[in-house]
Order: sequence, then structure tokens, then C-alpha cells
Amino acid sequence: MDYEIFELGDVTLQSGETLPNAFLAFKTYGTLNQDKSNVIVYPTAFGDTHVNNKWLIGKGMALDPEKYFIIVPNLLGNGLSSSPSNTPSPFDRNHFPQVTIYDNVRLQHRLVTEKFSIQKIALVVGWSMGGIQSFQWGASYPDMVERIAPFCGGARTWPQTYVVLDGMKAALMNAVGFDSSKLNQLTSADMRAVGRVYAGWGLSQAFYREKLYRVLGYESLEDFAVGVWENSFMKMDPHNVLAMLWTGQNADISANPSYNGDFDEALKSIKALACVMPGSTDLFCTADDNEYEAKLIPHAVFNPIDSIWGHFAGRGINSVDNNFIDDNLRRLLASGTN
Repeated sequence: MDYEIFELGDVTLQSGETLPNAFLAFKTYGTLNQDKSNVIVYPTAFGDTHVNNKWLIGKGMALDPEKYFIIVPNLLGNGLSSSPSNTPSPFDRNHFPQVTIYDNVRLQHRLVTEKFSIQKIALVVGWSMGGIQSFQWGASYPDMVERIAPFCGGARTWPQTYVVLDGMKAALMNAVGFDSSKLNQLTSADMRAVGRVYAGWGLSQAFYREKLYRVLGYESLEDFAVGVWENSFMKMDPHNVLAMLWTGQNADISANPSYNGDFDEALKSIKALACVMPGSTDLFCTADDNEYEAKLIPHAVFNPIDSIWGHFAGRGINSVDNNFIDDNLRRLLASGTN
């Protein structure tokens, strides 16, 4: 096992439901310095684990473990942290309680403060749903978080994003005839259609038009659809996916007692230096949505990733995009805080 477990005990979620014996799976890189000032938190995205974040961590990179103590907490529902697939009955599979981004960040805050006694975070960074978590960290703990760097992820699930996630959910619901009482019959084979639905959103029109899937070793569009989209989604547990889809569809940094749904106020309350990096051709976490958000954050720069890799400009696949993100993180970490 290449990660650690932080036991949370019985947790009362935002919904009021209790998740018994909850736990966060996490991975750390580097060493915490004496004054605990070198902390970076790097949450995982939908369907990802800490392994998927490794591409942005390394010697000589902005996220250098020889310089920083990097904590990568796994999203609730991803199969490593508390999830439908690893929680005992009666909270397993379709009976797993609804978990919000706010819940995730609150529990990550417990990990950071209770296990490591950390009071300041130099940077929270993340891709996609990891990006939403970085915004939430900034809004929930404005005096603790010095910098945030969300890329290809919004501070809430805007209507277009919601619809895309709803299409993925519908593919699973269709497998059981839209009968929610039969959801526990779902298997990983039912994820094949979900992969096909997502294939049109993860990358841009130009990516497909220019046949960039050949760069990834796929000769035809069909080979790519099967080899990447079907196969990667069929490795996921459908109940974990439904749980994460709910988390994603209901993401909003203002949907909590601190802001009572006042989204603009939540953005204005972020004190961190922010570098907001959407993918310029992202089809469902759009640059326009991020631009609106960045304008309301007092100390934000809006710096789109100029790429035809769509949402996957932030996936760690294309070296030009990777270098752009790394360069922006380097500049952000070099900048003084307020």
C-alpha cells in the first residue's frame, strides 16, 4: 500500500447523515519543515487517486518534494478514502451517504491540523474536482490558505457542467431502467456507456479533428474510444462513480453556513493569491465560468492554458500544457502573500 489512512471516526456530514468509521486515504511527499511553512495540499479529482497527481510532483518542479511537504488527500468516494465500495453495510454501495465538496475539505482540514498540527498552507492546487476543492479551501479557511491554483475546475458546478455530469449519471440509470431500487445491481461493465458519454466532453473538437489520439498510440477513433474511455471507466466501481457524480453535481463553495448560497460573497472572501487556469478549449468547465470567478477573487490572476486538449489540458498528458501549469505554479509560489 503506497498511501496512509487517517481515521476520522463517526463523521456528521453536511446532510446531517452520519458516516461511521470514516477515513481519508492520503499520500505525502517531502518533509515538513520546522516552522511548518512549506505545506502544499493537492486534492484528487473525480475518479482519480493520489497516483494520478504524481505527474506534477518532482525534483526541480514547482511542486518539489525537496522543498515542500505535499499532502495528496483522496476524494471521498474514490475507492481509497471512505467510499460505497469499501464501507460496510448498511452504508455500502447505493446506501452510501451524500458527500459534498465542503465535507471533503472539512475532513482534509482535520487531517492537516490534527495529524500534522499545520496552521498555514502555502498552496492548495488541483485539477477538475481537485480545482473545486482548492477554491473551497480558500473560501472555508481564508486565513489559513496563502495561495490557490485551480486548473480546469470551477468554484461551483455551473449549469453546463451539471448537464454533462447528468448525462454520465443517466447512462448508469439506463442500465437499470431508471429504477433507483435496482442500483445495487450495477456492475463495472455498465460503466462502458459512461465512458462513451464522457468521450465527447473530455477533449476538444480540434483534438479529435486533428487526430491527436495518434500521439497516444491509437490508430483510429474507435480504438481510442475503447482503449481510453471504455477501459478507464470500466475500471471504476459504478457506485463510487454515482457518489462522486453527486458530489460533483452539487459542488458550490457557497453552499454552506458560512455563505448561505451567496456565491459572489464566497469568492470575494478568498484572501489567497490565486492563479486560475482553465483550459482554453475545455467544453464543460469553461474558461468563461472561471473568468467570472477570478474577477471576484481579490488577488487572482486569470491565466488560461492555451491548448486543444480541452479538459485534459490539466491531465498531465501533454508536455506543453504540463510546462505551462508548472511555470505558473512556480511564479505563484515565488510571489509574496498578503
